[in-house]
Amino acid sequence: MTLNNKSMDNRANLKLSKNRKLVWFISGFLCLISLFGMFSCFVNPNINSPLNLGLDYTGGTQITLERNCGNKCSYINTQDISQNLNSLNFINNDSQSIKSPNLNRSEIRFLDNSNIISIRLPFLSASQSDVVVNSIYNTFGPFSNSNTSVQIIGPSLGTQLLRSSLISLLVAFAGIALYINFRYDKTYSFLALLALFHDVLIVCGVFSWLGYLKGVEIDSLFAVSLLTIAGYSVNNTVVVFDRIRERRQLDNKFSLKQQIDNAVSATLTRTIYTSCTTLLPLVCILIWGGSTLYWFSFALIVGVIAGSWSSIALAPSLLSISLKNEIEQKL
Repeated sequence: MTLNNKSMDNRANLKLSKNRKLVWFISGFLCLISLFGMFSCFVNPNINSPLNLGLDYTGGTQITLERNCGNKCSYINTQDISQNLNSLNFINNDSQSIKSPNLNRSEIRFLDNSNIISIRLPFLSASQSDVVVNSIYNTFGPFSNSNTSVQIIGPSLGTQLLRSSLISLLVAFAGIALYINFRYDKTYSFLALLALFHDVLIVCGVFSWLGYLKGVEIDSLFAVSLLTIAGYSVNNTVVVFDRIRERRQLDNKFSLKQQIDNAVSATLTRTIYTSCTTLLPLVCILIWGGSTLYWFSFALIVGVIAGSWSSIALAPSLLSISLKNEIEQKL
C-alpha cells in the first residue's frame, strides 16, 4: 500500500522544483511592485507615509446623523453627499471665506438600512462641524436632532492608535517566530517567516497602490486583517512543511527535489480546498457586507491568495535549495 501511494505521488508530481525560477520571478516581481508603491506613497506630499493612513490614525471628526423619515427612508447616494461636502465654504468670524479643509478624504457610510449616516472627515473646529451638519440637514433632511452626534478624534489619539497597531503586529509576528523556531530548525523557521513577510508585503503593496491611485485609506481594521493573514499564512506553511518532513523519511529513495514535489502535490488539494472555502465567505462579505467591511474583506482576499501561493510554491521551492546546501555541507 505504501509503494502504491509513493508511485501515485510520483505520477501526480507538481514539478515545482523544475519551475522554481518562475515562482521566484513572480514573487520577486510582486514584492518589487509593492515596495515601489509604498515608496510612491511615502514621497507623495499628500500622503507622506508608506500607506495612506485613514482618520483612525491621523485624527479627524466623525458626524453621525439619524434620518427621521418613518419606516422607509428615501435613497441617498454617497456621491451626492460627497459633492455637497466638497462645495462647502467655511466662514470665519470676520465673515470672510477661508480655505476649506480637504473634505475629499471624507468617508460616508450608511447604517441600519440607510437610516443612519456616518460621516468621517478631517479635523474640524466646532463651527466648521456645525456648517457641515446644517448643510446635510438642509439638503438631505429631515433628521432627528436628538440623535445627532459629533465626535472629534485628536491627532494625539490617532498617533497612539497607530503606535498600538504597530506594537500588536510586532508582538504577533514575534510570537509566530518563536513558535516556528520551537517547532522547526532554523532553515524551516526562516523560510516560514520569509513567506509570512512576502504575504504581508504584497497586501500592503496592493493598498499602497490603491491609496496612491484611488485615495483608499487604511483604518484599524486593516491591522486586524494583517494579523489574520499572518495566522493563515503560517498555518498553511506549517502544514506543507510537516508533509515535506514526512515525505523525506518515506521517500528516501527519491531525490530531494522529488521528495519536496511529492509533498507539495500531496497537500495541493487540501490547500486549494481550504483557500476556496475561506475565500467564499470573504467574497460574500465583499459583495453584500457594505462599505464598512468592504476593504477589510478585500485585504483578507488578497492575503489568502498570497498566503496560498507562498505556502505551496515559494516556501517549498526555496526549501529545496536550503536543504540541498545543508546536505552538501554535511557531506
